Amino acid sequence: MNSGADPSDDVLMLAWAGGDAGAFERLYARHRGPLYRFVLRHVRDPALADELFQDVWQRVIAARASWRPDAAFRTWLFRIAHNRLGDHWRAQKHRPAAPADGEARLAAATDGSTPEHALSDFEERRRLQRAIEALPDEQRTVVLLRLEHELSLEAIAEVTGAGRETVKSRLRYAMDKLRAGLGSE
Repeated sequence: MNSGADPSDDVLMLAWAGGDAGAFERLYARHRGPLYRFVLRHVRDPALADELFQDVWQRVIAARASWRPDAAFRTWLFRIAHNRLGDHWRAQKHRPAAPADGEARLAAATDGSTPEHALSDFEERRRLQRAIEALPDEQRTVVLLRLEHELSLEAIAEVTGAGRETVKSRLRYAMDKLRAGLGSE
């Protein structure tokens, strides 16, 4: 494989299926951060997120030989993650509350140019995070896939298994709730 060009995910996946281990390393490096953040935002527990994140990659590895570029690799990857999260929640029958020390963890993670600026940025991020966490599961998933991972409505529909118009409605309702929630605080 030509290492000078930046091959598409589909090219890398096909190369990996053909035995190029370096292609998998590039795919993993390209998608590990966004995928991990997606999983962590849903489960809110780093240890559990690590476990589910590894499960998703194990499923990718298991499906490597049968993978076909029918959908974009990124869409396929997030679909696996979405399904794995669904499996997890069905097995748990509940969604745990945010960790008791969640506020302290977030406060400790400031990037701080000035204390006032850092506090203001933190407060805004925390307000948005609380508003997103308050959304129903389907709306939260659509918002995270659209805003954080920049997937198209069509790709989100493939990931979630919902129709494009359903995704569009969920996104509209979620954005309305976010605007109302952030405007009222």
